[in-house]
Amino acid sequence: MTVKYTALVLGATGLVGKALVTQLLADNRYSQINCLLRRPLTAASYQDDDNKLQPVVIDFEQLDDLQGYFLVDHVYVCLGTTIKKAGTKAAFRKIDFEYVHAAAQISALQRVKSFVWISSVGADARSNNFYLRVKGELENAIFAMSNLQNASAVRPSLLLGEREESRIAEQLGSVAGRLMSPLLVGRFEKYRPIAAESVARQMTKLQIFES
Repeated sequence: MTVKYTALVLGATGLVGKALVTQLLADNRYSQINCLLRRPLTAASYQDDDNKLQPVVIDFEQLDDLQGYFLVDHVYVCLGTTIKKAGTKAAFRKIDFEYVHAAAQISALQRVKSFVWISSVGADARSNNFYLRVKGELENAIFAMSNLQNASAVRPSLLLGEREESRIAEQLGSVAGRLMSPLLVGRFEKYRPIAAESVARQMTKLQIFES
């Protein structure tokens, strides 16, 4: 008998989150995909022929009250924003650190088999760059949790893909990154822009499946 797994995705409407949910719905190893969202999905968001998807619109400030949704095998966290979109450094930190850290703490309490989240290339708690410092502080905080099993971070560079909102700086960076990509080799290869679908595949490969 084939073992079926359940998953929880936070941040399913983002660039990587959409790619990830699409891949999970097509993955025969999964029987149910819970998604905690800040806004509803449209009917055309995903093809869900097997009725695996269980979307729930929540207030992430109340995450501690929603621990029942974490009774799954695997947790994927794709939450993330930019300082410009968040408006302030404090608002950015709330989304990129506090919400993700809270999800990790709940996952530990619910004894999930594995926990994977999106960090960033260059994440470093000692960085002078606020964005990279927050990402590094989060990595340190999660990896220090002795009661969280199989925690893994993916560290992408600039993400490639079609976003709902227009980010001019990222569009320009994407063009420049594609041009520079062939020159980024060896220890610089990690800075190459990467497709959201590739990041999503990396996340699933880091989860724990029984053989």
